[in-house]
Amino acid sequence: MKKQIIFLLIFCLAFPLFLQAKKKREQVDRGIQSSTFIPKGQWMVGGSFSYTESSSDDYKFLILKNVEGKNYSFSVSPSFGYFIRDNVAVGGRFSYTRDYIDIGNLDIDLNEDLSFKINNASLLQHMIYGTGFVRTYINLGNSKRFGLFNEARVTFGAGQGKTYSGEGETLDGVYEKIKHLQVGIAPGMTAFITNNAAVEVSVGVMGFDSKWIEQDHNKVIEGSRRETSAKFKIDLFSINLGMTYYF
Repeated sequence: MKKQIIFLLIFCLAFPLFLQAKKKREQVDRGIQSSTFIPKGQWMVGGSFSYTESSSDDYKFLILKNVEGKNYSFSVSPSFGYFIRDNVAVGGRFSYTRDYIDIGNLDIDLNEDLSFKINNASLLQHMIYGTGFVRTYINLGNSKRFGLFNEARVTFGAGQGKTYSGEGETLDGVYEKIKHLQVGIAPGMTAFITNNAAVEVSVGVMGFDSKWIEQDHNKVIEGSRRETSAKFKIDLFSINLGMTYYF
C-alpha cells in the first residue's frame, strides 16, 4: 500500500511538469524548413582513395634513435546508393586496406640503464570490409548546393596479417586471422561542384567496435584476443573525404 501511495505522489508531481515541458517543446520553432535536396529515384556512386608512404634513415626523435625503415598504407573504398524517398538513401560500401611496416633498426633509449633495440621486424596486414548504410540529407537553408547528412552504418570486415622479426635461425613469426565489426553514426557535409558531382567529408562520432584476432605462432602456439569498445566522441582518425556522383 505504501508503495502505491508513493507512486501516486510521484505521478501527481511529475505529470504537470511533463505537460509543461511538452507545451514548451510545441512552442519552439527552430526555423528548419523541409525541402528536397536530392529527390527520390536518384542513384549515387562514389568513393575515396588514400596512399601514404614514408622511410627513415638514421632518424632521431625524442627517445627514438637510429631509426631505419619504411612503411606504406593504402586504402580504396567505392560506394553506391539509391534514394528510396526524397533526401533518404540506402546503399553499400566496399573497402580494401593494406598496411606494411618494415623496421630495419629502432633504438628506444629511456635512460642510461634502460634501453631497447628492435631490428629486422616487419608487419603486413590487409582487410576487406563490407558496409550497409542509411543516409539522410538536409540542405543548408534554401541552398541546393550545400547540405548536411547523417549516415547510420553497419560494417563487417575480415582479413589477415603477419609479423616477423629476426633472421636465419632466430626468425620468429606470427600469422593472424582478423574479424572486425563496427556499428556507428557518421555525420558529414556535402558540397556540389557541378550539377551532378559533389565533394563530401564525414567524421565518426558514435559507435560500437569489436575485433577478434586469432594467432598462429610459428605453427606451434595458438593465441587469441578480443577488443570491444563503445564511444560517443569525434574520432579524428575516422575523418573521410570523398567524391560522389548523383544521377
